[in-house]
Amino acid sequence: MILTIAVQNLKRGGLFDEGGAREDRWPQLTKRISSVEPDLVLLQEAEGWADAGHRQLIRAEQDLGLDGLLAPARSGRGTALLYRRETLGRRIAWNTDYAADETHHGFGTAAFAIPGLPAPLAITSVHLTPYSADRAITEADFAASRSYRYGPYCILGGDINYPPAAGPDPAWDRMRPYNRGARTILTDPALHQQTAPVPDRRVAWKLAANGLIDTAWHLHQQTGDETLLHRTGSDDRIDQLWVSAPLASALVSYTLLDTPADASDHHGLAVVLDTDRIDTSRPWTYR
Repeated sequence: MILTIAVQNLKRGGLFDEGGAREDRWPQLTKRISSVEPDLVLLQEAEGWADAGHRQLIRAEQDLGLDGLLAPARSGRGTALLYRRETLGRRIAWNTDYAADETHHGFGTAAFAIPGLPAPLAITSVHLTPYSADRAITEADFAASRSYRYGPYCILGGDINYPPAAGPDPAWDRMRPYNRGARTILTDPALHQQTAPVPDRRVAWKLAANGLIDTAWHLHQQTGDETLLHRTGSDDRIDQLWVSAPLASALVSYTLLDTPADASDHHGLAVVLDTDRIDTSRPWTYR
C-alpha cells in the first residue's frame, strides 16, 4: 500500500495573522496540502480549530476528504492529525496520554492496522517547544517513546523547531536573535564576534538515539539530491518527518510543499512510503 504523508505548520491555525487579527489562509493551505493527495496530514499550530464546535476541524475534514483528530495542548496551539479512512481504515487508537502535561504544544499518536504488518502503524504529529533546547530534548524523548507504544512501526513528524541531525548550517543572517539563542550551542558571548555560531543539533540527535530516521537526510544519502535538504522555515530545515528503522526501506520520495507561498510561514513537506516494503523481520511488543 502506498501512503503519502504531509506535514504542515499552519501558522496560528491558518486563521490569524502574527498579531492575532483574523486572516483566513485555509484556502491557500488546502491548495498546498491537497496538491499531493495525502493519506495522512500532520498539522501544527491548530489554533482555534476546536472553537465553535470544532468548526475549523470539520471544515478541514470536508475540504480534504479526511477524518481529523485534535490533541490537547497547554499553549492553545496544539497539533492535529487527519487521515484517509478509505486507505487506512478506522483508527484503532488515538493516544494523548500525558502529552498536554509533559509538553508545551502537546501531541497525539494514532494507530492503524495495516495489512501485512504484525503490529499497528503509529503516527505522531508533534510540535516541540521553541523556547529551550533542553526542554525540547525531553519532549522529543517523550514523544518518541509514546510513538513506539504500539510496536516497532512508527512515524513522527512536525515542527521540530531545531536544526536537523546533519546537513547545511542554518542561514545565520536570517535568524532572529531569540531563535539563535535557542538553536545554537551556548558559548561565551564575548567570543561571538570572533567565532561562528554552532547549530545545536541535540534535539534531532535525541530522535536518532531513539532509533528514528530523518526521511529527508536518508533519501539524500541515497541519492545525493541537495533539494531534499532545503529549508522549511526562514532559516533552517526545522520541519521534519522521522520514521522508525523498519520503515526506512519503505521510503519512496520526499517533496517540499512551498506553493502557494503565502499559505504559511513554514513550507510543508510530503513523504511517500510503500508499506509493502516495511521490514517485518523483527517484530516486538512494547513493555
